[in-house]
Amino acid sequence: MKKQMDADVLIIGAGPSGSVAAKMLKQLGHQVVILEKEQFPRFSIGESLLPQCMAFMEDADMLPAVTAEGFQFKNGAAFSRAGKLTEFDFTQKFSAGWGTTFQVPRARFDKVLADSAEAAGVPIHYQQTILAADFSNPGQARLTSVDANGVQKEWRAAMVLDASGFGRVLPRLLNLETPSSLSPRRALFTHIEDRISVADYDRNKILIAIHPKFHEIWYWLIPFSNGRSSLGVVTPAGFLDGRSGEPLAVLREIVMEEPRLAELLQDSRFDTPANTIGGYSANVKQLYGQGFALLGNAGEFLDPVFSSGVTIAMKSAALAVPLVDRQLRGQSVNWSVEYEQALRKGIEVFRAYVEAWYDGRFQKIIFEEHQLASVKAMICSILAGYAWDEENPMTQRPANKIEAIADVYPTL
Repeated sequence: MKKQMDADVLIIGAGPSGSVAAKMLKQLGHQVVILEKEQFPRFSIGESLLPQCMAFMEDADMLPAVTAEGFQFKNGAAFSRAGKLTEFDFTQKFSAGWGTTFQVPRARFDKVLADSAEAAGVPIHYQQTILAADFSNPGQARLTSVDANGVQKEWRAAMVLDASGFGRVLPRLLNLETPSSLSPRRALFTHIEDRISVADYDRNKILIAIHPKFHEIWYWLIPFSNGRSSLGVVTPAGFLDGRSGEPLAVLREIVMEEPRLAELLQDSRFDTPANTIGGYSANVKQLYGQGFALLGNAGEFLDPVFSSGVTIAMKSAALAVPLVDRQLRGQSVNWSVEYEQALRKGIEVFRAYVEAWYDGRFQKIIFEEHQLASVKAMICSILAGYAWDEENPMTQRPANKIEAIADVYPTL
């Protein structure tokens, strides 16, 4: 490493994609430094992992630390609509690989990953806000940060990976942001002491429920191992404008409109203020450039409905790391084909299912009583995060596949 460099690779953000990428690069012998805006542990939404994530954590040698935390076991997803319940067991999926995972309070989970990277020798500088980025000098990227005390510092490295999540540091600084093709929506959410005692409730699955009148409105209930749950609702952007009251009271009111949730949460304690986030769907002009690449949500975020965010984040890290390694060793890399196109293949699969969820086609398939076992297994793979499995027919021209299957099912 050149003396004037602070690292081979600077990573913006210590969330899942940043920590996984850092640990993998360190394993390959590179000097890595992470610059994180917040102080961990810190709250983050997106608590339900997909089984595909397990392979990435395994490759980064993080899985033992995660497993030791005693997080809530997860083996599938349950869907509720108008009193009808259907379940998907991820161990019955079409694709090879992990069929189980965890549901995690993200503050604790993200710190476990960050601590694992730090224990491997990756310095993490917390409370560092990135003010500027300069990639004009090939082979020497520069970032300028300011800490909590107002002290500025310039950092230099051969490569920068932006894993800043919704902070989207480089897209903002480099004017890479473009409008999302998805309709704007808003999420209202909290953590509760769930006190669920209903006999047929399965804590090993995320519950996704649909509003009895408006199929575009859906809820999540993600149980944790400590008797608490993440609870939220996603609505069209202006839907909640007509509801008055404190956000937590509004959330409870709309949650109780769904029969299954009303039954499960009748004794729950809504003891934590509700938060809201909107306009979260995002896109960029490109996922890489001279001296940098965008990981996870910093590049693109679709929608929380299938919990794909952490999976896409970790997949992006797994794709980028070997390319960064080769580039640092002076080998040629085709970032367009090997990273952008490769990552977007799975993202576009998820996008097709998100769009079909909101227009109702995928909901028809989910709740079909006479689902073919083979089709259910293929769909199960998508729900488990295996959107990059090209052996699965449901990942090939997914919009057409969804349309063809939905057309043969009766209207809900």
